[in-house]
Amino acid sequence: MKLVDLAVTLDNSPIYPENHRPKIDYFDHEAPFNNGAFEAAFPGVGREALPEGQSWATERIYLGTHTGTHMDSPWHYHPTTDHALPDGPRKSPGIDEVPLEWCFRPAVKLDFTRFPAGYVVTAKDVEEELAAIGYTLKPLDIVLVHTRGAARYGAEDYEDAHCGMGREATLYLTERGIRVVGTDGFGWDAPFSSMTAAYRKTGDKSVIWEGHKAGIEIGYFQMEKLINLDKLPSHGFTVACFPIKIAGASAAWVRPVAFLEED
Repeated sequence: MKLVDLAVTLDNSPIYPENHRPKIDYFDHEAPFNNGAFEAAFPGVGREALPEGQSWATERIYLGTHTGTHMDSPWHYHPTTDHALPDGPRKSPGIDEVPLEWCFRPAVKLDFTRFPAGYVVTAKDVEEELAAIGYTLKPLDIVLVHTRGAARYGAEDYEDAHCGMGREATLYLTERGIRVVGTDGFGWDAPFSSMTAAYRKTGDKSVIWEGHKAGIEIGYFQMEKLINLDKLPSHGFTVACFPIKIAGASAAWVRPVAFLEED
């Protein structure tokens, strides 16, 4: 079985936009002797007690829950969800409430690299792509959207480099039982700049964050900032994507991995 890592690496290199840049402080094997941590843990014990006199290495990280490859919960985009379902509306769940069985499922890739940055994908686009790859969605499939965004990760234009999933396209998926999705773009929707331009041109409020806000009708969890989708087939693989468990949070970091059967 071949494993494909779908997560970006968090480091101190310049990442745009800057408010999504992590800050990582590294403490090497000498640091516990210098900052008193070793003495506090082992009073009266010297470094000679350790192999080659080396202590432990640690790191301290400051980052937002939407930094790097992460999964959004319904709480991110609205306080209530499932308005279109029989048991709704209800309070939107946080990331710690995602059912684990939703995070290890057969997956399908929709290739929308033919669309330009800023394009808003429609339900018809989704339907045509599924027909082209000969796949019928099953409830709880994980759907990954391949844009051209990942190729620009870290660059100044990354935030504006992808096409986005519109309201109709998102509902097309959730109405068929899809509950976990992902994109290799900066976000699930079209870039903020594209949505702002469309609103200023038309005055249509529905164009603002329409893909996310579709979750008011049917809640779903979405991964953003994926990579390596170009290495995946259209279907016939499994994705594991368990997010870090943060109480009541709008998102958490995730290390999604695709499992491909080798010939």
